[in-house]
Amino acid sequence: MALMDFIKKQFIDIIQWTETGDGTLAWRFPMAEMEIQNGASLTVRESQVAVFVNEGQVADVFGPGMYKLTTQTLPVLTYLKNWDKLFESPFKSDVYFFSTRQQVDQKWGTPQPITIRDKDFGAVRLRAFGNYSFRIGDAKLFHTEISGTRDVYSVVDLDGQLRGLVLQNISNAIASSGVPFLDLAANQIQFAEALATQLVPAFAKIGIKLENITVQNVSLPEELQKVLDQKIGMGMVGNDMGKFMQYQTAQAIPKFAEGAGSGGGIAGDAMGLGAGVALGQVLAQNLSQGLSQNNPAAAPAQQPVVAVVNPADVMTTLEKLGELKAKGILTQEEFDAKKAELLKKLV
Repeated sequence: MALMDFIKKQFIDIIQWTETGDGTLAWRFPMAEMEIQNGASLTVRESQVAVFVNEGQVADVFGPGMYKLTTQTLPVLTYLKNWDKLFESPFKSDVYFFSTRQQVDQKWGTPQPITIRDKDFGAVRLRAFGNYSFRIGDAKLFHTEISGTRDVYSVVDLDGQLRGLVLQNISNAIASSGVPFLDLAANQIQFAEALATQLVPAFAKIGIKLENITVQNVSLPEELQKVLDQKIGMGMVGNDMGKFMQYQTAQAIPKFAEGAGSGGGIAGDAMGLGAGVALGQVLAQNLSQGLSQNNPAAAPAQQPVVAVVNPADVMTTLEKLGELKAKGILTQEEFDAKKAELLKKLV
């Protein structure tokens, strides 16, 4: 009877995996009650890694190539099995194949706005999304940390874990970069680089190699988006305070025209722009001076100007300037200079 069982027993003489392209990361070679024949052939194709596991302990790891399984090609397994000479009988060992192909166009995003800390604005809530690509970099580590003894482990099974790591590291990426969030939001490539710096070691801890990551969109709260638009506008005119006033006046002209056409009060539109009556006059004077500097021939003769200043208008203007400073549009030095200039008008 024992002889018949031995004759009927099946032995494995070829071990290989033909990937189906369905996003499988790890696949366990079906063993059932079969045993691996001494001298069996192992084929590991390009973009694959094969791992032999003996009683839960990772033994030998094979990269792409063809191998004849003997004690010479299975040194770790030979040690674990206590083979002190060439083994002649079949043996049992779990064999796992891992795909090391690059898994591309993996999506990430923030289902809900997340709060980050920024040195300019304090707490900022944002939404962002993009994509990334990865591959298995350390099959042994991936087996022990992630896939384990499962027959099949796919990209879908890993998706939630990796996206969670991305979201977890967004705040750290912004904080460690030392770059103000507005600059990162305006430069998505720089944002992605800062995020990749944080993610590479986090992915490596589970045997995954991050190939690249992109930030395709950053959605900001409406108020912060307005500040970003202001910053972009300031970038077009530089940091010169006079040019900034000219820029603000240029922004006000369409609203003045719109208010006049609809019968609205021009002064009311000016207040809506956060300038106030007195600030509007100052802005207009700055714009006129700027145009005169660009075209000296068109500059009118200098005439002494006697300005009538309402103390209430000055206080309103100071309040508006304080709001601009709080939002980061004006620096402390610019605010102090403007404050001193307005207070002189009260003397």
